[in-house]
Parts: sequence; C-alpha cells; structure tokens
Amino acid sequence: MATLLDETTAVAESAGRGDLVRRLAATKERVLDPRRRIVVVGPLKQGKSQFVNSFLNVTVCSVGDDETTAVPTLVQYAAAPSAELVLAEPGSEPKRVDVPFEQVTTITPTSPLAQGRDVLRLEIGVASPLLSEGLVVIDTPGVGGHGNPHAASVLSLIPAADAVLVLSDASTELTDPEVNFIRQVTGLCPAVACLVSKTDLYPHWRSVVEADREHLDRAKLAVPLFPISSLLRSHAVRLQDKDLNAESGFVELFSFLREQVVARADQNVGDAVALDVRSTAEHLTLALGSELAALRDPVKGAAAVRELQRAKVAAEELHRRTSLWQQTLGDGITDLAADIDHDLRDRLRRVTREAEEWVDANDPGERWDEVGEWLTEQIGSAIGDNFVWAHERAAWLGRKVAEHFAETGSVALPHIDEHSLDDMLEPVESLGDLDSGRIGIGQKVLVGMRGSYGGVLMFGMMTTLAGLTLINPISIGAGVVLGTKAFRDDKEQRLLRRRNDAKIAIRRFVEDVSFAANKESKDRLRQIQRLLRDHFTEIAEQTLRSVNESLRAAQEAATIESSRRAQRGAELEQQLRVLAQLRVRSDHVLPGGRSSTPVVG
Repeated sequence: MATLLDETTAVAESAGRGDLVRRLAATKERVLDPRRRIVVVGPLKQGKSQFVNSFLNVTVCSVGDDETTAVPTLVQYAAAPSAELVLAEPGSEPKRVDVPFEQVTTITPTSPLAQGRDVLRLEIGVASPLLSEGLVVIDTPGVGGHGNPHAASVLSLIPAADAVLVLSDASTELTDPEVNFIRQVTGLCPAVACLVSKTDLYPHWRSVVEADREHLDRAKLAVPLFPISSLLRSHAVRLQDKDLNAESGFVELFSFLREQVVARADQNVGDAVALDVRSTAEHLTLALGSELAALRDPVKGAAAVRELQRAKVAAEELHRRTSLWQQTLGDGITDLAADIDHDLRDRLRRVTREAEEWVDANDPGERWDEVGEWLTEQIGSAIGDNFVWAHERAAWLGRKVAEHFAETGSVALPHIDEHSLDDMLEPVESLGDLDSGRIGIGQKVLVGMRGSYGGVLMFGMMTTLAGLTLINPISIGAGVVLGTKAFRDDKEQRLLRRRNDAKIAIRRFVEDVSFAANKESKDRLRQIQRLLRDHFTEIAEQTLRSVNESLRAAQEAATIESSRRAQRGAELEQQLRVLAQLRVRSDHVLPGGRSSTPVVG
C-alpha cells in the first residue's frame, strides 16, 4: 500500500497537484502507523490493571486490594522502559514530565510530579513483544461508585479506539448499569468484547457467564463473552505452559483481537488507500483526458472545452456559494447543540425528579451513601447516552452535508473523533454530606423534657385549684403525653430538614454535572463543526482546481503546434495508462479483490 501511494504521489507531483500530494501523504502516514488502540474499561475492582499486566506480561499498572487506577494509563512499545506524565497546560500544548519507571504504579491525580496541574494521562513505554506489533493498551479508572467522576471521561476515549474490552468479574452477573454501559460503548466503537475476569477465584463462574449472555441477549447486544483468568495467564507465561494458557481464556481473546481488531483496522486502511488512489487518479485523468481529446480531434476538443466550461461554472458556483453546504452545516450544528442540551437537561431532570421522590418517601440520612452511588450511576448513564447520541447525530450531519457534493461524485467522510486523550471532562465535586439523623439518649431526654415542662406546669396549676399539689399524677401524665408529642414533632422536623438538605445537595450536584457536561458538549460540537467545515472546503477546492486544470490543458492543446501534437499525445497516453494501472491496483488493495465505487474527493 505504501508503494502504491508513493507511485500515485509521484504522478500527482509531476502534475503540480500539491493538494493531492498532501492528502496522499496523510494516508501514507496512516498506513505506516501500525498502532491499534485497545481501551480496557469496567467498574472498580474488576481486575482491569491485573489484566493489563498479564496481557503484556509486564507490571505497569498498580494492583492490590487497596490499589486502583486513578488516571488513564497508556502503555505502548519502547526499546527501553520509560514513563511520562502528561499534564494539562491551559492555553498551550500539554506539558510532559518524566516519571521514574519504578514509580509508575504510584501515580495519582495528586502526585507531586503533577506540580498542581491536572493529570491527563500517564504514558508508559515497555519492550513487550505484543506491543512491538503495534498494539497500544489504555488502562482506565473504574466507572461507577459514589462520587466517581470517571464514567464520562472513559467514554470520551472510546471513539478513537480500535477495540474496547469491558471487564466484569465472575463474582456476580452483569448489573443493569453495566449492561447499559456496554450498550453505550457499542454505540461508539464497533469492536467490543466483554471479559468475565477472576474465574480462578469463583467456582460458579460458568453459571455467571451464562447469566451474562442472557442479559446481553435480552438487551440485544451482540457482544462476545470471554471468561479469563489473569492469574492463570501469568503462571502460564512464567512456566511456558500452553495448556494452562489455554485454560486462562487468553487464546480466544487473542483470536478475537487478531480477527476483529487487526483485520478490521487493515480493512479500513485498505479502503482509505483505495479511495485516495482512485480519487487522485480521477482528478488527474480529468485533466489529461481533456487535453488528449483536444489533441486528437479539435472538434471533440472544442466540445470538451464547452463541457468543462460548464463544469467550471458549476464548480465555481459550488465553491463561491459555500453558503449552501455551510448553511446546512451551521444549521445542523445549531440544531444539534440545542437538541443535545435539551436531551441532557431532560435526562438529568428525570434523574433529579426520581431522586427527590425517593427522598420524600424515605429518610435520606439512613442510606445517603447508597443514594450517592445510585445518583452517580444514573447521571453517568445519562451523560453516556447523551454522548453516544451526539456522536451518532454528528455522523448523520456529515452525511447530510456530503449530499451537496453529489454532483461531483461520492465523497469520503471524515472520521469524527470529537474527543482526544488530552481533553477529558473535568471531574465535578462529589455529592455533599448529610446528617444521618441519629441523636443520643441525652438529646432525646432533653427534647422530651423541654416538651413536657409546659404540660406539667399547666396541668399542675389547674389541679392546684382542686387542692392537689403542683406535681401530681395528672400533671405528670400530661407532661409525658406532651413530651412524647414534642419528641415526635422534633423528629419529624429533623426529618423534613434532612429531606430538604438532601434535595439541595442533589440539585447542586446535578447542576455541577450539567455545567461541566454542557461546556464539554459545546467544545465538542465546535470541534466537529471545524472538522467538517475544513474537510468539505478542501473537497470543494480540489474539485474546482481539477476542473480548472482540465480546462486549461484542453485550451492549450488547441493551440499546440502540429509537430508537437503526436509527441504530446503519446506522453498523455502513457500517463493515462499509468493512472489506469494505479486504479486497477487499488482494486487489489481491498480484501478479496473487490472494487470500490469511483469517487472524486
């Protein structure tokens, strides 16, 4: 593929088409970049870091009962072990700080090496044979749990991934939030697999795998399941035991990665190469064919010039009146922004309403931690669904804008990667604390005595008229009754106060999330708009330039000397044969030798 691109580039350079040369150079860079990004995601404490270590046969991620991945960790090939901390630098490129390799398992967002800056990711280079083949593995912080801000950030990494591995251990079957998260992931990446980890710890793992398959089938998610044991894999590599390695489940996983990830990526690269070679050949053939027609037959050449002049007018009109497709793009982005904002607000309002209804029916102080976990899961799910929907709508908008270029032929759509590793959703403050509502015996006695004092005094004064003492059975009974009522009223008031405080905390938390998510959504949509605008502007300019070059060549051919006609015609025929051969060879780039639809752009 690289050779084919080089030969096509040489032809484009000889024709003076620098715009096509730059496009081919970008495609060649993609061909020569063997990296395939695999993102490992899942809830907390599911064995993601241990899986990465066993997968690569090298310790690069922190593992332990009290250890967890706190920042995204990117592991790639390097001849010598190395590590860098990538830090946010507002207004400029991210800053990189070297990390001693022995400290890679201790990096947290508050690491002294961060110097108070936000940590974007940790990049580690190791000499793993698996990574030398082009794989890049990204270990992510766990999603889910009280106060956990990572769900949206993890989802933002997925559109740029070639494959996503979702881990869930064999202790329990998939929960509804996990199934929903898998559904979100499949909407962002075509190659997704679910790994049931820690099968060495749970004898009933087979029944869990079957239950997981049923959950995925009910959700209509065609996601393969692979039961694995990272511990067995580590032992198998250390002992060079093939049977143990097969029992670990990693053999089936590697087959999936080879067939569904590497092969799919090669397919996409082959499609891109064939598309660009054919497109370049057609751009150049248009000019050479027009000139050759004018040389061979002046009458046909004059007709070709007239056709080209009409095509030039149409191309100039398309280029000049960019408002046609830019209006579609601008209106589409405006509508998309409004729809995405409304969708997010609606989802968060439903979550808030459901949380407040639960608070009105229960004592939030008794189960506030559970409320926080539920609220975080629901908000994470809402933001994830909103993110996936925005991604699908952006792809639809790209196809809609491309329809304006239908007259010039089919056009390639840009890869909408609306998020990068350097630009993640900022974490929001966790849900605030709430009074548990528990009071001691002493406070209960004081509340009761404060309420009973008035009853004892009032009824005691009344009974003195009957000749009784101030403290008598009647006044004491009245004090007990009123004290009990005062205690109940105080308990109810404290419950109402807790409910009110809980609602305030929930609304504040949701507002913080909404503020951060809206900012992220607007930034993402602006990036999409620029990407589509630049892409289609370049296509319009290439089309106009091709028509101009063809018109100029045909007009010049009409004035060429007779002695030069045969020589120039032979040169053009040779160049056209080269272009035809390039187009034929581009068909064989595609698997199975299938051909692609001729396109321009």
